[in-house]
Amino acid sequence: PGPLYTGEEARVGVVVNEPVRRWRVAGTDLLLAMAEQVPVNVYGMGMAALEERAPALGGHTHEDVPQSRMLPELARNRAYFHPYRWTSLGLSLLEAMTLGMPVLALSTTAAPEAVPREAGLVSADPRTLAAAARRWLQDPQEARARGQAARRHALEHFGLDRFLADWQQLLKEVVS
Repeated sequence: PGPLYTGEEARVGVVVNEPVRRWRVAGTDLLLAMAEQVPVNVYGMGMAALEERAPALGGHTHEDVPQSRMLPELARNRAYFHPYRWTSLGLSLLEAMTLGMPVLALSTTAAPEAVPREAGLVSADPRTLAAAARRWLQDPQEARARGQAARRHALEHFGLDRFLADWQQLLKEVVS
């Protein structure tokens, strides 16, 4: 997606599918702990089950929003939180970065390599992540600056231009 970030909503966006069934894998417990400290919007499949477990999220879960609508909606949030414990590098994390969102990520899987310091915060301490979220909700300029850095990094390391250049290099090596 393009640079859609507005950050106009002082909320933290999260994308997770089946958060109740995939509880610890998806970091749903960490998401709920974050939601106790800062306002969140949660997007994905299985939101009804999540609201049953966490009624305080009522009205701030968004069930199975089509991708074409979800990304602009996600970009309205001030920051993105990636609570996953046991999954590969999440597409939603990279999408948030390409939107221009500052990111908060649990220090697991490939997140520490994917998110540079200037683009957000990666930590194993949920309290540290929540403190950064609170700071960015109060400081939209810092959030925007980190989001711009996140977008630059994502395009440089995960974007189509980088991918095509790698393929061109590989093809040259194979042909020669």
